[in-house]
Amino acid sequence: MLTSLSLPAPRALPAATALPLPKGPVFGWRSLAGARDATLPWVGSLLACVPTTSGRAALYQALQQLQLSPGDAVLVPSYHCPTMVAPVVCAGLQPRFFAIGPDGLPRLDLIDAAQRSAARAIIVAHYFGMVHNLDPVRAWCDEHGIALIEDCAHALFGAADGHAVGRWGDFCTASISKFLPVSEMGLLASARRPVVWAGQTPGARAQLKCAVDVLEKSSRHGRPAGLALALRGLFFIKNRKQDGARPVPDVHRSPGAETAAELQARMLIECDMGRVDQAPGWAARVLHRLLPRQRMVSRRQRNFDLYRQQLQALPGAHALVADRPVDSAPYVYPLWVDDADRVYQHLRDERMPVFRWDRVWPHAQVAPDDRGPAWSRHVLQLLCHQDLSAADVRRVAASVRLGIERACAQTPRP
Repeated sequence: MLTSLSLPAPRALPAATALPLPKGPVFGWRSLAGARDATLPWVGSLLACVPTTSGRAALYQALQQLQLSPGDAVLVPSYHCPTMVAPVVCAGLQPRFFAIGPDGLPRLDLIDAAQRSAARAIIVAHYFGMVHNLDPVRAWCDEHGIALIEDCAHALFGAADGHAVGRWGDFCTASISKFLPVSEMGLLASARRPVVWAGQTPGARAQLKCAVDVLEKSSRHGRPAGLALALRGLFFIKNRKQDGARPVPDVHRSPGAETAAELQARMLIECDMGRVDQAPGWAARVLHRLLPRQRMVSRRQRNFDLYRQQLQALPGAHALVADRPVDSAPYVYPLWVDDADRVYQHLRDERMPVFRWDRVWPHAQVAPDDRGPAWSRHVLQLLCHQDLSAADVRRVAASVRLGIERACAQTPRP
């Protein structure tokens, strides 16, 4: 149970004069600091492990490894990012959605006999970077002959009840770009099966882009110190030349008027599944191999705990996870907000590092007692990554408090 904390009244922040807060890890000199090995187990240490271009590419390749037949059903959680569903569709398989409980684990009791008999695989995620014991899910899969894909996109590091992350699934997948300052890279791994796949080597242009993107993203946030200003000038010139060749976005499109088929087609395009058969660029692989890992763990833990301290006793909001598991390196701090629409819009306007999974795949069934639909609407995910300083986290928390204060002021009283 969280205790009350007396906080000063929130004030508007001078965001326009400050550098934008990074929405993911960015490369700087501090990326090279800290112990090489993390204190927590991680997906990269599993027996079989190969790099992919992204976490969604890893999901696609995991499905390929299972050698499923076209049209086979794959169980997917009702609370999802579109990139969790797109690999299923691209593999020629049928996503079937299941309910989740208050801990984010599958409500296995709500998966009926028809769903079980049709399903050949199930995707189970460790949401927010909190690793859960999947022994019951593993036993259920073994009983019904269903392959388990452990989605570790949020949980590159961690353990539960003495079991390391990634060891329950027939295959597990991870998203390296959520944890390291790289523009692309995922992992397909397994502690139970061999991984028989080697991605196609990308061409010289893709290799160069992989390296350049790392520096361009870092320069936008003032890093590496001493080089950022010069790099920003170079990238300004590069992007200015490219702007004329970029297509003009369709600003007249009305998503609400789309059919389910049109919405699915657009979501597939936005998920960018074009490089699922390629290996990541050399720059990403080198950084993955060389960068110390302990800083990623300790700073994420610190930032999560700081969010918890800063966001206690808020009207109309509460922590979705009361306590951080000791053996975790959180991806985000999940915050339930009653008036999430107004607060989320405020945070987006302020360019805060926060998002929510409010884009649900067409035909996702809603079952009784399913927490997924409510999470999609009300849970805001505040990023915890290692390149947010303590001051950055306080700035985000202040913006959250201000957004909630404004939302409360706009809500009519009964």
